[in-house]
Amino acid sequence: MKKLIVIRHCSASGQEQDAALTIAGKEQANALAEFLISNNLHIQSIISSPFTRAIQSIAPFALQANLPIKEDKRLSERILSDAPMEDWLHKLEHTFTNIDIAFSGGESTKQAMNRVASLIQDVLQQEHQVTLLVTHGNLLTLLLKHFDNRIGFSEWKNVSNPDIYEITIDEQTTIHRLWGDITSLLNAFS
Repeated sequence: MKKLIVIRHCSASGQEQDAALTIAGKEQANALAEFLISNNLHIQSIISSPFTRAIQSIAPFALQANLPIKEDKRLSERILSDAPMEDWLHKLEHTFTNIDIAFSGGESTKQAMNRVASLIQDVLQQEHQVTLLVTHGNLLTLLLKHFDNRIGFSEWKNVSNPDIYEITIDEQTTIHRLWGDITSLLNAFS
């Protein structure tokens, strides 16, 4: 049996690759570390998107757990388009039903899912039983969709900053949301 703990980064100052966490995002990262430590998830390995906000989100936990953070571009956020789109939300929704559609300079759902699936295959070949992956909202949703095709746009809309899902890969794969309501969790660690 293998487990993937999949995390969406904390609140950030923007969407650029080098966008840092906000003040609230830094508080969330500390709460995230406390949550991961207190829940004793037996995490043995951390792999993160190379984006600044992803690294900063998991750095407090990595420090406390004394684990290195391995960066992997396959966890980078999916680019919908390299051109501004006024109706980007509608187009994003459409990509969950038409997985082959790609916009100018962007990546289709199928391409992004294939990218993250190659990472998952590599992780499952490792000796570690529990691996933590840090990524972005859209890619996290597509990673979940890889395991359960029913996951789509409405699940993407409900992903929080941060968020945590546990995927248990065994004879039957299960997905369990561990984080959810950030407000109650932040209050629990205040």
